[in-house]
Amino acid sequence: MIKLLIADNSVLVRVGFKALLSDVSDFSFVAEAETALELKEINKTLKPDVLIVDTHSLILSNADLALLKKANKKLQILAITQMLSKTEIENLLNGEVTSYLLKECDKQEIIDAIIETNKGERFLCGKIAHVLTAPSEIKITPTYLQNVSCEGLIVTEREADVIRYIAEGLSNKQIADTLCLSTHTVNTHRKNIMSKLGVNNTAGIVMYAVKNNILEYNPYLFSN
Repeated sequence: MIKLLIADNSVLVRVGFKALLSDVSDFSFVAEAETALELKEINKTLKPDVLIVDTHSLILSNADLALLKKANKKLQILAITQMLSKTEIENLLNGEVTSYLLKECDKQEIIDAIIETNKGERFLCGKIAHVLTAPSEIKITPTYLQNVSCEGLIVTEREADVIRYIAEGLSNKQIADTLCLSTHTVNTHRKNIMSKLGVNNTAGIVMYAVKNNILEYNPYLFSN
């Protein structure tokens, strides 16, 4: 049973989430919080497994989220908000937020995100992943995102390894030798990764790696 805490300043959103997920037997909503103060107290006393939170509506910073995790060591955080700026999303994902969805995501995507987040795995709405990997010259607008799939994205531990080594400049053969895999398997991982991220070149994979802390930013990766 995954114990959930929903935190949002909108009663409609809180009640809506609970109603939407009421038939999922593996989920148990332990409480709901309308303010940051309520969230702090409930988290400390009831110790949920997963916090579903609109960080924007409660004006929560990474420092606030870090304090929640300090009070509840097992806590994983799933942010569900309206579309925020790329900088705001990056800030949360580079901080204490494990997974990120938009409020327009469908029921199954929310269920999948909760399950993966509880395991400590990163789950992203497809539109969020697209925003993070989009070249800086592209202006992200609601019209632009209408053509982007919202289908959820899970990057497995093995895929994260491959992403990291691609970003470090290793060839498929070098990655295969390092991970004790066949070159064919690595090539398959690369194709799957590019498909998931919606990118068609190595630069997009590198950008995703940097934005999601799969490796520390290294300016020499981008030099000639």
